[in-house]
Amino acid sequence: MSNNATEGRKVTVGSYLALAFAFVFFSGAMQSNEWYGVLDFTTLNGSFGNVVYSVNDTAEGVETASTSLRGKGGSGARDGFIFALTLIPTVMFALGMINVLEHYGALDAARKLLTPLLRPLMGIPGNSGLALIASLQSTDAGAAMTRQLRDEGHLTKRETDVFTMFQFSAGAAIVNFFSSGAVLFTLTTASGELAVGSSIGLAVAIMFIFKFIGANIFRVYLNITEGKEDKNSKNTVIGQENA
Repeated sequence: MSNNATEGRKVTVGSYLALAFAFVFFSGAMQSNEWYGVLDFTTLNGSFGNVVYSVNDTAEGVETASTSLRGKGGSGARDGFIFALTLIPTVMFALGMINVLEHYGALDAARKLLTPLLRPLMGIPGNSGLALIASLQSTDAGAAMTRQLRDEGHLTKRETDVFTMFQFSAGAAIVNFFSSGAVLFTLTTASGELAVGSSIGLAVAIMFIFKFIGANIFRVYLNITEGKEDKNSKNTVIGQENA
């Protein structure tokens, strides 16, 4: 949807409902094999099945071994192409969902609601909030949505650089942490006491804090190396926010 099509559009109750759905859908809060998993991006995105890479004949019959879609032993440009191919469904699905949500006013609601928060924190507009939420669950979805915001003029080059730094630090933080890192907090010593003297909540908070710190360090670096952001480009985006 073009910027001209969204100019002057009022933020309605439906817009906030669409924004709330987007937060739930991309946050991973509903990630489950239960029925409510249909409200989760990763669950609906699914996964590829396995392909056979070797067949071993045995006395009992045929024994097969399976691996991921990419197979085994790939290298070079061809293996890279297969890897890129596996990203296409995620990117297409994310872009399709963001266009539907944009149609129902989710980006307008995000711009109005989150700009007062994200402007002071990272210097980016509120309509990047959906991409921010998506990046906590999927690096591919977050990157695709950020690229779309940049192409449609919602983000300036400077804002895009800062925002991608936020995403790059601890990419897909929620999914990666709870799928692998959280298990460390269940380890115990020989006496039965917890081996890690901290909490999961504190670990998540530290990740978020340093993601914001990293983005702002990069803002300072850009100000030193490239100077202040061009006021004309910034005013263009701010004008779109107030439209």
